[in-house]
Order: sequence, then C-alpha cells, then structure tokens
Amino acid sequence: MTIVVYHNPNCGTSRNTIEMIRAAGETPIVIEYLKTGWTKPQLLGLFAAAGLTPRMALRTSKSPAEELGLLDEAVTDDALLDAMVAHPVLVNRPIVCSPMGVKLCRPSETVHALLPGPSS
Repeated sequence: MTIVVYHNPNCGTSRNTIEMIRAAGETPIVIEYLKTGWTKPQLLGLFAAAGLTPRMALRTSKSPAEELGLLDEAVTDDALLDAMVAHPVLVNRPIVCSPMGVKLCRPSETVHALLPGPSS
C-alpha cells in the first residue's frame, strides 16, 4: 500500500502520525512540504480529496496567517491558496494520502481510517 504524508518534522502531530503508519507495518513516502513547497493544483486536488476548503486547511496558529490578514472571512479561497503557495507553513498538517482516502490527520489517530485493518 502506498501512503504519502505531507509532513513538517517540527510538528509533533505529524511525527506521531508517521509513527502510527509505521506501527501498522507500512512505510510511508514522506514529503517535507516546507522544503518542496506547494502548487495551487496540488493543493486543490488534496483539499478536494479530503473534503476540505482552503479555509479549513489554513493553519492559524504558529503561522503568519494573522499577520498576512488571512483570518478575515472576506479573504477568498483563491487568495488563501496563493498565500499557501507563497508560505507553505500556512497549510495545516499532516495531510495523509492512501488508497483508502485523503485526510488532514489532526488528531493523529484519524490516520487509522486510512490504514489497512487486521483483516486486510
């Protein structure tokens, strides 16, 4: 099973999620998105697959979201996406993709829905 984790190594939730995946016997592909960055189409695809809007995926704490004026509800999804491409840290994490779906795994335990069960 191929599992991809969009990961920030400074995030405890992200590290815990990866450990849960490994404990389930899977070896995830780990993408450090702060290094690789995002593209708008990539974010649109991930958010659509996870059932998220850009606002739902916006990291509001420990990010420049407030300084950039992104917390105002009048800010459009397109403007949020542009900001996320310019400042990758604005995307909440970890986002996990598996054949069983895509999720923003906060809290870490939500990753279990994307992993094979004992009968798989």
